[in-house]
Amino acid sequence: MKAVCVLKGTGDVTGTVHFAQEGDSGPVKLTGEISGLTPGLHGFHVHAFGDNTNGCISAGPHFNPHSMTHGGPTDETRHVGDLGNVTAGDNKVAKIDITDSQLTLTGPNSIIGRTMVIHEKADDLGKGNDEESKKTGNAGSRLACGVIGITQ
Repeated sequence: MKAVCVLKGTGDVTGTVHFAQEGDSGPVKLTGEISGLTPGLHGFHVHAFGDNTNGCISAGPHFNPHSMTHGGPTDETRHVGDLGNVTAGDNKVAKIDITDSQLTLTGPNSIIGRTMVIHEKADDLGKGNDEESKKTGNAGSRLACGVIGITQ
C-alpha cells in the first residue's frame, strides 16, 4: 500500500512525503523532501484530523489512538504520530528518510486521511521539564501541512 502527502504552508515551506507499507503489518517507510525551512531541526508529526479548513491548526493534536504521552520515534511511550525531527540543511531543504513501526496505512489506526505537519522548532521528544513537552514536544507553530491520501 502507498500514500502521499503534499505539504503547503505560509511562506515558501512546501514538500512532498511518500509512504509505503509492505502488507498489513509491516513498518511504514517515509521518503521525500520539504523545502523553505530554516536550517536545523523541525518537529515532524502525524496529526489526528484530515481537516485543513482553518489552515494547519484544524488538524488537531498529534495522532494518539492509545492515549500515550508525547515521545520520540524510538520510545515505547509515544503518540503514534510522533516522528521526531527532520533536519534542514543550509539549502533550507530537509530530506525525509524514516522507517516507523507504529504507523500503518491500513486498519482502524491508519494514518490515511490524517494530516502531516512540519513544525517551526525542534521537537524535544517529550524530554522537556514542562507540561507542553508531554503533549507537543514544544515544537512550536505549524509551518506547513497536508492530508495523507492513497496513491498508486
